[in-house]
Amino acid sequence: MSYTKIMIHAVWATKNRQPILQKPQRYDLYKHIVENAKSKGIVIAEIGGFTEHIHCLFELPSEMSLAKAMQLIKGEAAFWANKQSLFPNKIEWADDYFAASVSESNLPKVVAYIQGQEEHHKQTTFAQEFEKFISEYKFKGG
Repeated sequence: MSYTKIMIHAVWATKNRQPILQKPQRYDLYKHIVENAKSKGIVIAEIGGFTEHIHCLFELPSEMSLAKAMQLIKGEAAFWANKQSLFPNKIEWADDYFAASVSESNLPKVVAYIQGQEEHHKQTTFAQEFEKFISEYKFKGG
């Protein structure tokens, strides 16, 4: 038997970074994402975000690619939210996303970071946050 634990911190935005993920419906979307992911074998440890993006910390199943997990999480969430007319505007996600593995020792820090999104974005825009991720993780492109 193989033992794996691959924790991923993923961030994705609405198309054109439109600030359509308003409260309290945003929390209904988070709840649905967690439940849907669980039904697909993806365990979400933490989820949060702001009006134009979502952060998700999840355990990547050993038999699933990251691209497949993101498709299952992102695509289904938008489909469900639009079917429910959860938000006044239709949700469309940007094609790109940020994703990085998280070590066991850094899990508490990432959880706290995701939980603090509301406060964090009183001082930092999502564009600034995204650029910081790209720089800190030394991404060279998708």
